[in-house]
Amino acid sequence: MLQEARFHRIKALLTTHGEVSTERLVRDLLVSRETIRRDLQELESEGALRRVHGGGVALDASGAEAPLAVRQASRAKEKKAIARAAVRLLSAGQTLLIDAGTTTAQLAEELTALAGLTVITNGLDVARTLNRDERFRRNNEVVLLGGRLLTEVPATAGDLTIAEIGRYSADVALLSPVGLCAPHGASSFERSEAEVARAMVASARRCVILADHGKIGQRSRIGYADLAAIDTIVTDAGARQRPGMDGLQQSGCKIVFA
Repeated sequence: MLQEARFHRIKALLTTHGEVSTERLVRDLLVSRETIRRDLQELESEGALRRVHGGGVALDASGAEAPLAVRQASRAKEKKAIARAAVRLLSAGQTLLIDAGTTTAQLAEELTALAGLTVITNGLDVARTLNRDERFRRNNEVVLLGGRLLTEVPATAGDLTIAEIGRYSADVALLSPVGLCAPHGASSFERSEAEVARAMVASARRCVILADHGKIGQRSRIGYADLAAIDTIVTDAGARQRPGMDGLQQSGCKIVFA
């Protein structure tokens, strides 16, 4: 059976049942477990499903993000490469606005090599990572934005957070969206997170979007930055083949492939 036909069958099963097991696919499609493993990997990279132990599950039709623990494990290698590439765009002495997310938490791990930074963030994981590095504490300043503590992610949000962001004039905002596409720009699922990201874009001279290939061509519920407001997109090499990449490349945004 051709790959396109297998993909059609897998997607049909997901639509009907919400999940599919590797064993069933091996029986139905008469191919090896290794072939099914590759098919599920490819479909996950396209945003068609989420792989789990023993098979795959359909994504939430509402467009909601996966639970934090799942997102932390997903595409970890790509996120690390994106973080390293993003750090190469920065300079000592800059003021940075960084939102909360698994990719920006990885960015914090890579920032510890720089000096003279002021990092302003609503992400508890970002602030915690930077604060635990003694050398970074000596040579940089970290500001954790106040506000309402969210329950679904380790972050602050709300009117107080937005007001605090407005007090700063930053060199760069580094943000990690749920989706990124040419027609709608960067978007998030939660209104509170989108409001924080929108305020950070407005308070920074440059906007850098960190998005792994799974987010390319995707649109979540609430947009916060159209492409005209985005200076640079940092993604991984897997994004080159993603539907929607052509539109981003034609937009005039600088694209950095990690």
